[in-house]
Amino acid sequence: MLQDIVEAIPLDDYQIKVRFEDVTTGVVDLRQCVSFTGIFAPLNDRAEFAAVQVNAELGTVCWPCGADLDPDVLYALVSGAPVPFLENASPPR
Repeated sequence: MLQDIVEAIPLDDYQIKVRFEDVTTGVVDLRQCVSFTGIFAPLNDRAEFAAVQVNAELGTVCWPCGADLDPDVLYALVSGAPVPFLENASPPR
């Protein structure tokens, strides 16, 4: 894992502001990277979405409904770094 998330603040319009342990900070619009179905369906409720918290053991954001996000992907979205598991991926055929 690149960096753990140490702070998450819910914002309007399904965005969260995240800060990583290396102080990289940015805003992620979850509407661009999450389908609000399945485990993420409860996040359609703004109160549930606003209950985002940091799981220090996992180093990422999570919600009471059990949803969580990959911190490496969030770091890539915030910092502009390549997503680690996609760096060496072959293009689809």
